[in-house]
Amino acid sequence: MAMDLFGKTKKMLFRICQDPQQNSSTKRGTFRTKMYIGKAYSAFNNSNGTDLAIGFTSSTVAVLLFGTNFVPVKKFDTGDGMFFQWILCASIWIVSLVVNLIQNCPRFWPLAMVGGFVWATGNVTVVPIVKTIGLALGLLIWASFNLLTGWASSRFGWFGIDPEEVSRPILNYIGAGLSLLSAVIFLFIKTEVQSSSASLESTPLLRERSINVSEDTSDDSWVKRLSPAKKRLIGCSLAVVAGILYGSSFIPVLYIKDHGRRNETMYTGASQFDLDYVFAHFSGIFLTSTIYFLIYCAVRKNKPIVYPQAILPGFVSGVLWAIANCCWFIANHYLSAVVSFPIITAL
Repeated sequence: MAMDLFGKTKKMLFRICQDPQQNSSTKRGTFRTKMYIGKAYSAFNNSNGTDLAIGFTSSTVAVLLFGTNFVPVKKFDTGDGMFFQWILCASIWIVSLVVNLIQNCPRFWPLAMVGGFVWATGNVTVVPIVKTIGLALGLLIWASFNLLTGWASSRFGWFGIDPEEVSRPILNYIGAGLSLLSAVIFLFIKTEVQSSSASLESTPLLRERSINVSEDTSDDSWVKRLSPAKKRLIGCSLAVVAGILYGSSFIPVLYIKDHGRRNETMYTGASQFDLDYVFAHFSGIFLTSTIYFLIYCAVRKNKPIVYPQAILPGFVSGVLWAIANCCWFIANHYLSAVVSFPIITAL
């Protein structure tokens, strides 16, 4: 048996040596295969590296703009914030219109507007949050719950979206756990909110009165009637709600994308590029903010607190926010939401 195997091997080697053309062809084929595999691997690495570069660059721009978008309105009085948020959302929608034209007007999915409704609802709570617990503490709380909601929904596949995998889940869980711990700690931080009437240094002695404002413009009078414990309870609760709403605003877009990859669904064939949903998402923001502003006008008996000097700064602020959010959409596409959320909301 061993001699037969040795003989067959010897004959095969002899044939290869006698037929150098066949041997050379085999070597060339093997070399070409290796070369194609090498090119494919190199292209994959280059593509993956490019995606990461675009994703992290978009995240950096989003962080910078989110951190500075309210700078233009810092020196201007915005009253109770309702008129300002409507101007802000109007400029946001105009930016989305430009993006929609650049993207050659992709298909409009009404479900994506739900994300805009969710975000605008959370945005309305900002004013009472600032008046009860202050901007610093409010921002820390809602940013933490924004991070946790966005991370958990994309990581575990809540609300019908596909769960996303990460290369190092242990580190991912550790980061999420630290964020949860910091959110709990933030709830116990004590702050003192300074009333608007006490900020004399930042208020000019002579100031033009706002339009349609009665002599009693103490829009924070309801806050003054609250005890410190109730202020803290209301402010922290609203901040938690705002964070959850902010973190849920991308879910409708992710839902459409995930179901667009499946057959026999109404979203089959939907675009996989997140920026194609910006117009629908921002349209939901503007529509919702308009409805809330009209309700506000009705409650005040058609006498809203309007500050004309805040219009242009509010518009610029909205443009900066819209560009930042567009960058977030891009980061979601190239990095995935489970990666982009911790980066953008934590920095």
